[in-house]
Formats: sequence, C-alpha cells, structure tokens
Amino acid sequence: MEYYIRQVGCNINRGSYDKAYSAGSLVLGTRERLCRLFGFDRPENVIFTANVTASLNFILKGFLTARDHVLVSGLEHNAVMRPLVQLGTDYSVIPGDNNTGRIDAGPSGCAAIRSLLKPNSKAVVLSHGSNVCGTIQPLLEIGRFCREEGLYFIVDSAQTAGVFPIDMEQMKIDALAFTGHKSLMGPQGIGGFLIRPELAEKLEPLIAGGTGSFSDSLEMPRILPDRFEAGTPNLPGIYGLSGALSFLDSTGPEKIRSHEERLARLFIDAVGEENGDGRTLVISGEKPGQKARVEVVGGTDISGRAPVISLDFPDQDNAEAAFALENRYGVMTRCGLHCSPLAHRTLGTFPQGAVRFSIGYYNTPEEILAAAEAVRQVALAGR
Repeated sequence: MEYYIRQVGCNINRGSYDKAYSAGSLVLGTRERLCRLFGFDRPENVIFTANVTASLNFILKGFLTARDHVLVSGLEHNAVMRPLVQLGTDYSVIPGDNNTGRIDAGPSGCAAIRSLLKPNSKAVVLSHGSNVCGTIQPLLEIGRFCREEGLYFIVDSAQTAGVFPIDMEQMKIDALAFTGHKSLMGPQGIGGFLIRPELAEKLEPLIAGGTGSFSDSLEMPRILPDRFEAGTPNLPGIYGLSGALSFLDSTGPEKIRSHEERLARLFIDAVGEENGDGRTLVISGEKPGQKARVEVVGGTDISGRAPVISLDFPDQDNAEAAFALENRYGVMTRCGLHCSPLAHRTLGTFPQGAVRFSIGYYNTPEEILAAAEAVRQVALAGR
C-alpha cells in the first residue's frame, strides 16, 4: 500500500503511461488470484467494492424486487437482511439446529427447505460462517439443491474467505461476496464479489459513472468488470489485498485455520468445565462452593467452526461484563447483538446479546489463557 501511494499514485484504465499499465496489471493479477482461491475461472467477473456489505447490496438490489421471494438462514447478518427489508422482498427462514443454527442439508433437511419454496422464489442467500457463533453452513449440499431447483445461490463469505475452502464451481455458487479485512488478511475498505455471467446479465448497476471505457456513451458499458466498477477504485486497498493474498499463498489457509481452532479450543477449556449440556461452562472459584457459569453461544464444540466465540453471562449484564474485561484486564470484545438480531433470536440470546471474542492467527496461547482467566474473574465477581 505504501509502495502504491509513494511510487504509483495513478488511476487505471485512464492513463496511457507505464505506471497506469503497471497498476492495471496488478489489479488484473489480483482478480486472477481471487479466482484461483475461490474456484472460479472468469477474472473479468471479479468486481471490487468497499466491503462485503457493499457487495451484498450490489447483488441483492441489482436483481431482486418486492415481487420476489428468497430463502435465508437463521444466522444472517443485517448486511443481508436490511437490503431485503428495504426492497420489500419476501423471505423465509430455513430452520436450523436449535443449538448451532446449522442447516440440515441431508435428504430430510432438503425436503424441509423445498417445502418453503414459492412460485416466485428466486434465490437462497446464505452466510457461510456466522459472525455470532462461527457456525459453518453446508455450502456444497445447499448449492446442489439450488441448482436442482433453479434458484440462484448467493453466499456471504465475510467470516470464512481465505481460511475455509470455497469452490464456486463445485458448490454451485452464483455470486460470492467477500471482504478483505478479515480472514483474507487485507486492509479495511476493500472487498468485492465474484459473479457468474448468467446472474451478472440480470444485475442493474447500483452505481453509475465513469469507467475509463466507452466514454462516448451515456449508458453504462455492458462489459465486465467495467459495468459494475464506476469511479476510481480503491487502488491502495487492492495493492494491500494483493500483498495479503501473497501471505495466504505462502502460509497456507490450513495452517491458519488449524492454529485458530487450537486457540479457540484452548480458550473454552481454560474458561471452565463443561456441564454436559454442550453449552454451559462452570467456573469454580478459590473459596469453597464458589461457582459461576457462562453460556457458549452455539455450543462448546468448536470443530469445523470459525474462531468466533460469544459468551452469555447469565448472572450479570453482558455490557457490564464486557466493560470489566476491557477496563480491568485489557481484553477487547464486541458486546451486543453484533448486527445480527436474527442470529441471536435463533440462538436464544435475544435481546440480551452476548460478549464476542474474535480469535486470530496472530494471537498467542499466552494471550488466550490471559483472556480466559479474565472471563473467570469477571464471571465470579458477578455472582
């Protein structure tokens, strides 16, 4: 990013000079690398936006109307739900497991999904990983179901892109929205989506303006990516994302994922003892009979889940617990409903929300153990 700002500093598709061509080449190379990462073969159909929210708005508002119906999971973020409500698009919530929110995509589960279809059903819109509890949805099976039923399959990969495998061809994904600043290890302010030609043809551009191409026309170009990339792109962000993809290539998503999963397991084990219900951790104090408890939203089994752990402190206000964690112990968490009220209703933590811990590749076991001890002390103090 510093190299671009200091040494390049020009736009793409506008100037006829070496630096502009060099920048254009890097942008194209970044599209190609994203294609390789996500099992896609059309780099021109990789569209850059500001973030996954912008991408989802671009996709949903580009082809849905109030006359349409879509299916969503019970764990959707407001980046999906608010555009649907704005549009007046009818939606049905696919039932999921009561503890984790995971959709059953087996024969009986798909039958339940099929029963929700209406004559005007157009798409399934699905978050791959929950930002509240880390639950991973079965994209492969649901994608096949969508293809069989003639539905578009739109996936929000905010919590999983870069760490969990996603293959658009194998999973029959029609549009994949991503953001750079989470597991892709890139900077904030850069994201995008990959879209199949069949769906791209139906999308009306959300933003219109200059593209550096077909400048004689007052209409937006038909070619991609120009049709969906009006205005100056976030080139520092794209350069940063390119560097992040190099890091992912050299490190390996599997190494990152296994490290984060080990830390998540360490955290849960260090907080307290499981009481057998798959959700509650019992914390024992130093005094005889001194006990407290916390609830792990989505359950204590973290295998195959994104490293997002949300705790409900049933014996005190969650906001007070979060304040104590930061004020006394320097542990920063996200408290509340996490822009996902539908998920909290599904998981039984509405309206109180939860205290979320986001574990990353650069966390150390020592930090995790310190955070777990802080949770123990705050929970015991709240009894």
